[in-house]
Amino acid sequence: MITLILPYPISSNRYWATRVIPKKPKPLAMTYVTDEAKQYKATVAAIARAAGIRQPHAGRVHLTIRLYPHRPQDWAKRARKDPYTWDDTVQCIDLGNCEKVLSDALNGVAWVDDKKHRRILQERMEPDEKGARVEVEIEFLAAAPSLLDGVAA
Repeated sequence: MITLILPYPISSNRYWATRVIPKKPKPLAMTYVTDEAKQYKATVAAIARAAGIRQPHAGRVHLTIRLYPHRPQDWAKRARKDPYTWDDTVQCIDLGNCEKVLSDALNGVAWVDDKKHRRILQERMEPDEKGARVEVEIEFLAAAPSLLDGVAA
């Protein structure tokens, strides 16, 4: 298993964009990865390489995703007012959005294809002093030793 601490993911609305090309007899819509998404993916790939991932894993994968939103300046006031659910008022992307962006960013980096995901556990965490981020635990199943450089299968 390997743990990656990654920057807070961008929204899927900023990750993918659609362009409509006027064509006859009907227009053609093309969805593409934005420049911001390419930059996020490059950052994620660099962190994964620094953590020891050298080639994408071809086998099955289990993921645990912990999403930490940004802690607002008035968090203590919010926590005093509602100690149990104050963090529900914090702006945060939804977990499905987070998972899709991470799966795409790590596709071809940590694994060959996200269709090999067998289990995904997702959790939105309470904001803390470490800042906005996403922590991803990747468990590589039935790994061929040649695919991983120093990463336990």
